[in-house]
Amino acid sequence: MEPAINTSNLSGRAAFVTGASRGIGAAIAVALGAAGAKVALFAKTGEPHPKLPGTLYETAKLIEDAGGQALPIVGDLRDAESVGEAVDTAAAAFGGLDICVNNASALDLTGIGELSLKKFDLITGVNMRGTFAAISAALPYLRGSDHAHLLTISPPLNTDPKWFAGGPYTATKYGMTIMTLGASETEPGVAANCLWPKTTIATAAVAFALGGQPMIDRSRKPEIVADAALAVLAKDPKSYTGNAVMVEDVLAAEGVTDLSGYAVVPGQEDFQPDIYVD
Repeated sequence: MEPAINTSNLSGRAAFVTGASRGIGAAIAVALGAAGAKVALFAKTGEPHPKLPGTLYETAKLIEDAGGQALPIVGDLRDAESVGEAVDTAAAAFGGLDICVNNASALDLTGIGELSLKKFDLITGVNMRGTFAAISAALPYLRGSDHAHLLTISPPLNTDPKWFAGGPYTATKYGMTIMTLGASETEPGVAANCLWPKTTIATAAVAFALGGQPMIDRSRKPEIVADAALAVLAKDPKSYTGNAVMVEDVLAAEGVTDLSGYAVVPGQEDFQPDIYVD
């Protein structure tokens, strides 16, 4: 499927993408590369994982095959020094930074009282602290760009109490949204937006932590999030900021209404709604 999205102003732009070894992060990184961007990839997986597909270097090759420039950087998002060094390395290699995509997240929907403190530290360390570290490291460079974008893969703030059952994880994902929308209030020259799909996406997190293959079969491909991300990142940062938007709504606004090509199972119509989506 070829979306009707004009990405010409992303050509030559420099991007930093977290969690880019697989899933949504990899798809966004490859899409940016295909649009002509220079893409720094940050994730822990440099060597093949025994259970999970994808490495930073595999994503880097896909970017280069698509015509983009890739800079894979192995590191842990929970290590603020590592994050800062990675952003500095990317900016030095690319002559600045225009885009920061906060994609990396750790998923665990276990409720409070059942979730271990170790797991709590993991999801808060990756989701909230990691996003804060990446934004903090990227902002000094983004302030110098004439096309500065922060984009976080996190949901609109749905306050229906039913979503609070997965309290610790929900708090971290809403925290990612709040930090990003907060940046839209304090950084007038930097677009800061959040993006979330209406359906589940076929990622390792869905396969291992949610519904396994049956849910994967009712999901859409990561490329649908990547195409919506390109649409957001291509917008004028001065006029499009402070939004927490749904993937499908972004694509519809771009004239992309036939989403059938994004289905994991061709012809699927009964998709699994994503969490935080009514």
